[in-house]
Amino acid sequence: MSAEASPASTALPYPRSFLGLLLAGFTLVALPLIGALAYSAWHTERLAEQSGNAVFNAAQAARASRSLVNRIGSIERLAQQIAVTSDGELGDDFARVHASFKQVAGELARLPLDDAQLVALNRTVEQEQALFDELTANPRPVLDPRAVGAKAGQLAENAYQTLAISYLVADREVERLRANAEAVQQRLILLVIFSTALALSIALALTRFIVRPIAQLDASIRQLGSADFSRPIRVRGPADLQYLGERLDWLRRRLTELEAEKNRFLRNLSHELKTPLTALREGAELLNDQVAGPLAPAQRQVVAIMRDNSLKLQRMIEDLLDYQRALRAAASLDVEPVALQDVVREAAKAHQLAARAKHQRVALELEPVTLLADAEKLRSIVDNLLGNAVKFTPEGGTISVVAREQQGEATIEVIDSGPGVPSEERESIFDTFFRGRAKASGRVEGSGLGLAIAREYVEAHGGRIAVVAGGRGGHFRVTLPRKPTPALAEAA
Repeated sequence: MSAEASPASTALPYPRSFLGLLLAGFTLVALPLIGALAYSAWHTERLAEQSGNAVFNAAQAARASRSLVNRIGSIERLAQQIAVTSDGELGDDFARVHASFKQVAGELARLPLDDAQLVALNRTVEQEQALFDELTANPRPVLDPRAVGAKAGQLAENAYQTLAISYLVADREVERLRANAEAVQQRLILLVIFSTALALSIALALTRFIVRPIAQLDASIRQLGSADFSRPIRVRGPADLQYLGERLDWLRRRLTELEAEKNRFLRNLSHELKTPLTALREGAELLNDQVAGPLAPAQRQVVAIMRDNSLKLQRMIEDLLDYQRALRAAASLDVEPVALQDVVREAAKAHQLAARAKHQRVALELEPVTLLADAEKLRSIVDNLLGNAVKFTPEGGTISVVAREQQGEATIEVIDSGPGVPSEERESIFDTFFRGRAKASGRVEGSGLGLAIAREYVEAHGGRIAVVAGGRGGHFRVTLPRKPTPALAEAA
């Protein structure tokens, strides 16, 4: 996976800093919610204003209706008195009450009345006006008190119908407010759903936009961790993350230089050591074959020591190169489902001849265990442990190999009847080139790299390798996770 950005990703510019990118993303996500909040506040204010108007209209209607009824009561009383007497002061009072009635009726007419309410009010006003005209006509006709009383009574009856206008206005305003509140509630629910969905959509889009440079950094680090130094590292994003990508690319170039220097050193070292070593070994072989003439027994012993040590030195050089290759291989794992019992069985077959030559017995106790691992490196772990056991177990000894599952983990135990590992060497025995006090039972001692390679492979799998204390002989235990761990996930 390349850390370079695709051409399509160049459409949107990044802020200069990662903090600015987060703030911009937060602002964009908050915009729909802020808009929904502002819209809700505006509708709430409108609803409160409508509620105030409704209360004011209802109060005005109630006050004006009561005033109208009071005026009509006065009109009824004055009309009956005027019909009986001809007192001029009663006419003046009647005119003042009539003017007040007209004023109150006008205030009531300005309220938001429906057609039926307006018709009832106009009919009352017309009846009052007709009664006023009849009683104030000049010259005044002869009035029938009973007829005037009937008209005044009809006017009062209509007035009480008009009084119901205030209650109808209040009920209608309440109903209108309820309908408006329900409509606003429905709109706000839809607005909340829409703004939340929009905010989540923006958040998801911004997450991909924000995570992209972080994913590029992660891919770059994985690339370096897998010892892939060939591809350049390019991180597109805020300036601080771009600078971090540039530093990673500098590290990649530096690691490339160091890797090249190390490989060149090892090649030169191998060449420079193998050339004189080959001549020394071949000379020792010629002397041992007595090509240059017969040798005395003491001379043959010296030649044998020279030949054995030249072979030992050659094997150490090869082990050193193998160890470098093992370190490079441990950085990348080919993870797949592996049957542990099959791997152990195959590794044990490779040591059958060496164990048979020393009359050793290899006992296998294998349970079916499947785990995610690199089969080749797992085989190398078992191979190194078995090789170490065969080397240090005396002739006629026993080597036991146990593979099983314990507490959700796969374990491999290699137990031999050799001298064992002293307690002070249990931590350092896995170090490179370390060789303990115990001597191998064969002629050629090890280079101290087998257990170091095994530890590198075990740790690459996210597992543990240790020497088990107690008992006689050597006892090594390898514990590996059956399921992927962070180490396995990155290696894969």
